[in-house]
Amino acid sequence: MRAVISGAGIAGLALANRLHHHDWDVHVVDRAPGPRAQGYMVDFFGPGFDAATAMGLEPRLRELASPVEEFSYIDDRGRKTVSVDYSLFAKAVDGKVVSIMRPELERLLRESVVGAVDLRYGTTVHRITDDAVELSDGTTLDADLIVGADGVHSGIRSLVFGPERDDLRYLGMQTGAFVFTDDEVFEQVRGRFVLTETLNRQIGFYGLDGGRVAIFTVSRTEDPALPEDPRDSMRRTFAGMGELAERALAQCPPSDEIYYDQVAQTVTPRWADGRVGLVGDAAHAVSLVAGQGASLGVAGAYLLAERVQAASSVPGGLADYERRWRPVVTGVQRAARDRVTEWFVPTRTATLLLRRWGFRAMKLPGLDRILVGSLFPKGRSVAELGA
Repeated sequence: MRAVISGAGIAGLALANRLHHHDWDVHVVDRAPGPRAQGYMVDFFGPGFDAATAMGLEPRLRELASPVEEFSYIDDRGRKTVSVDYSLFAKAVDGKVVSIMRPELERLLRESVVGAVDLRYGTTVHRITDDAVELSDGTTLDADLIVGADGVHSGIRSLVFGPERDDLRYLGMQTGAFVFTDDEVFEQVRGRFVLTETLNRQIGFYGLDGGRVAIFTVSRTEDPALPEDPRDSMRRTFAGMGELAERALAQCPPSDEIYYDQVAQTVTPRWADGRVGLVGDAAHAVSLVAGQGASLGVAGAYLLAERVQAASSVPGGLADYERRWRPVVTGVQRAARDRVTEWFVPTRTATLLLRRWGFRAMKLPGLDRILVGSLFPKGRSVAELGA
């Protein structure tokens, strides 16, 4: 059996890993010229962690993770307003969590398939026929399974399921991320996840190895159009947020070296059409604020591979995957819209103060699991879903 996967990101590489495990001939293409260096830190837990463990990747996952000892908020003078020992969050999810840069998670998954699958960068799916896939490099491949794992702005989704405008739900925010080197800032954030405590906009800082500092930004704006110059926009939007912010913005790289996009969800009526399916953000982006996109990408890919392998036909397996997985991601998307968005980037001072109280309450026995579960519903594991 042969699969063609469009997208060499987290979901696409996880799917390639699992299909290869089942002795499929796998071809992965990606429009980018090579692996993407841009990205932000994610807390990787939940069903994706379970899937990675089942794939034998947990040791390497923990090796590439960035150690975080404390989660804290600071005001515009750099003063700590609230902090939580990160071990409380880890305890709430039974220790099955790591903080890892998205590019490092992608690297881990790419390492797991190098030499085992055909991986082509700078290549896209140009056309899908009744029995083959035509690639932009002129190659034609017979394919039993074709999967769009090519992100929020999926080319496969547009090609097979219709225009993108019908599927994106903009959440009124935009986000950016980059990495820079600053010894003074690094010393202030080393071993910590530091967030500004501000309304309508936020910057997060975390120290990496080698004295590097990674930041992500998120700001509210009703206009979904992305700026022509993200660096200039970020410098204007996040000015006046304190010394850490000013030092970071002063070292903001050129726009083409910044990750910048809308904060949006993908709400697609169908994930499967015959032998063509969607996985990860192409099918069900939950958005930055949900905090589980990477986990759901890995878990969904794992489940897709298992259900297709178990089914008597590829279309039947894709339908089974969607039936089992859609309720899980729909719940996470709903929670992000209804609860997490306002908590993550408050529009009201009352929410900011309530959030501060909530993190302080995590130190009380039993409340850690309640608060984490209410904000980040873990859902069912891939084993419980029949993978």
